[in-house]
Amino acid sequence: MIVIGSDHGGYELKEAIKALLQARSVTVLDLGTSNGGDSVDYPDFGESVARKVSLGEAEKGVLVCGTGIGMSIVANKFPGVRAALAADIYMAKMAKLHNNANILVLGGRVLDENEACEMVAAWLDSTFEGGRHQARLDKISALEKELYK
Repeated sequence: MIVIGSDHGGYELKEAIKALLQARSVTVLDLGTSNGGDSVDYPDFGESVARKVSLGEAEKGVLVCGTGIGMSIVANKFPGVRAALAADIYMAKMAKLHNNANILVLGGRVLDENEACEMVAAWLDSTFEGGRHQARLDKISALEKELYK
């Protein structure tokens, strides 16, 4: 299952990503927002998605706001979350290959729908390489344990 969420600035892109995921037979839990017309606060939706990933209730997540910056900040406050803001297909792919990102963050006002969907597909279709990259993630996990005692 992939959990997704957006604010008003990312609503349309979230809906396109949701359709892509469903076309790929991926179970999607959409945590909102439910429309793009009403201004909402991105931390509320970033928290909902990141909390589910952090608690292991969802393996992966996708977040979308206007630029993706705010959602990235919120999501990375949660232990075990590795939210990666991607601006192109290469970044989305590398987010998985080297960082094993469990949340992909995109900007609804800076990406077109086709490119964003290609980015999601690249992220989903990539496999974490492990090795030296796992050692680096282990350092991040140790830091989280120290900070979140």
